[in-house]
Amino acid sequence: MNYYSVITVTPTSEDWIPAYLESVVGLVNRHGGQFLARTPNHEQLEGEKQDAALRIIIGWPSKQAALDFTNDPDYQPHLKARLAGSVSQHFLIEGKDQLA
Repeated sequence: MNYYSVITVTPTSEDWIPAYLESVVGLVNRHGGQFLARTPNHEQLEGEKQDAALRIIIGWPSKQAALDFTNDPDYQPHLKARLAGSVSQHFLIEGKDQLA
């Protein structure tokens, strides 16, 4: 079953970004993930306004792959840097239509 990470990021500091980008792409690939979108070009069409500078969507082959990435010791310093240098949210979404 596919899973999707949907991440919002608004940097409060840009110091962490170069090292994050340099390392995290390879870590995502290592765990079978694929970036589907990484963009500042997004538009909220409904609901209470929630600003974010970037929206990122990563496709995963399984929930375990996503969790393995998130818990990877090589990712931890980059995660800490992103959380310290941004306002971020990360949602893991099951690729299943349970309302059909």
